[in-house]
Amino acid sequence: MKLAQTCAIITGGASGLGEATARHFAENGAKVTILDRDAERGALVAGEIGGHFVQTDVTNEDSVTAAIAFAVQKMGRISACVNCAGIAYGIKTIGRDGAHPLDAYQRTIDINLVGTFNVARLAAIEIAKNTPEADGARGVIINTASIAAYDGQKGQAAYAASKGGVVGMCLPMARDLASSGIRVMTIAPGIFMTPMLAGLPEEVQQQLAADVPNPVRLGDPAEYGRLAGFITEMGYLNGEVIRIDGALRMR
Repeated sequence: MKLAQTCAIITGGASGLGEATARHFAENGAKVTILDRDAERGALVAGEIGGHFVQTDVTNEDSVTAAIAFAVQKMGRISACVNCAGIAYGIKTIGRDGAHPLDAYQRTIDINLVGTFNVARLAAIEIAKNTPEADGARGVIINTASIAAYDGQKGQAAYAASKGGVVGMCLPMARDLASSGIRVMTIAPGIFMTPMLAGLPEEVQQQLAADVPNPVRLGDPAEYGRLAGFITEMGYLNGEVIRIDGALRMR
């Protein structure tokens, strides 16, 4: 696969890692459809990159089904699906106000894990319809986990659990979809300069960056986008999780 011939849907593409991925793909000739809840920002980014936008709730089957149908109508097919939609809470299991709110835990799992699976499974139906390449390849699904799946910090019980689930389903999903010629990969980012972190004081940003062994800085979302592009084009990568974290191990 080459990005110039790729037709990609990207969830969470209105900001952060998803936006950077959408821009990288489009800059390299891919057709891109952004799926996001933020209608204003999503339409803006899509317009800037010459792509398409559809407002989507990744946790809702009907919403995702309609979004995928829209993407196929606009692009002709889907050959890559990059799942970047997600949320994060910082809540301890027991805090000053009592136990971790169950609804916050459930919402994190629903968006980060169930939403990822929902989009992946429905996108796979369309990717499987593509004419196979010489080696049988029809497309790729790239999901987003986090290094919190391996060494989550305090306050990350919900987030780490959701991302641990994304890591856990990578290999079995790759095995499930192998006969359809669909690869499944997962990226586990470290601490990246997303809009959430960009809003923190400079001092806090520097403290976070200081924990990264090399290079001593926060990750650039464009680096995530380039990795997603590399995975798309590197057809022998399958069923694996790639950490992109500057060797950071959280404690």
